[in-house]
Amino acid sequence: MAAFASSASSASASSAVTRVPEAAPVSHGLLQQRRLKRGTNDAPDLQSPQAAAAALRGFFRIAKAWDLSNDEQQRLLGCGRTSFFDWKAGRIKSGLDAATLERLSHIFGIYAGLQILLPIPERADAWIKKTNTAPLFGGRSALDRMLAGQVSDLFVVRQYLDAQRGGWA
Repeated sequence: MAAFASSASSASASSAVTRVPEAAPVSHGLLQQRRLKRGTNDAPDLQSPQAAAAALRGFFRIAKAWDLSNDEQQRLLGCGRTSFFDWKAGRIKSGLDAATLERLSHIFGIYAGLQILLPIPERADAWIKKTNTAPLFGGRSALDRMLAGQVSDLFVVRQYLDAQRGGWA
């Protein structure tokens, strides 16, 4: 940090600075009024069709990177055939239920964990299908475990990867 700060000359920095007028201070009461006007929860609505579309686009990109079949994708999402093909075609009429959001959260965590542990994308994407001698997998692949059908199967694969990278176990 000190090396970065000392690399800029103070003479050129002071001549290039454009002064921006300071904003008027905002009173605590005005902030509360703005929050009430906007609503107290500024978090995005995860139940909206827009959020569902974004999450599913992310999932389908991961599925492509992992070279998953339609059946494998459908099993990971835990949804019916009609919903799956509607979602894949971009026909999302409503938000996703809590179980699907939980599944997606674990899949995104697995993908992110692999990118950290195996920074070469091809290796990270291939790991999911390679046999694994860790007791959790019993000589089968992580994908085999993930496809067992339960949300808990996704959770334990994510937990395993988090532990491998020194994160939460």
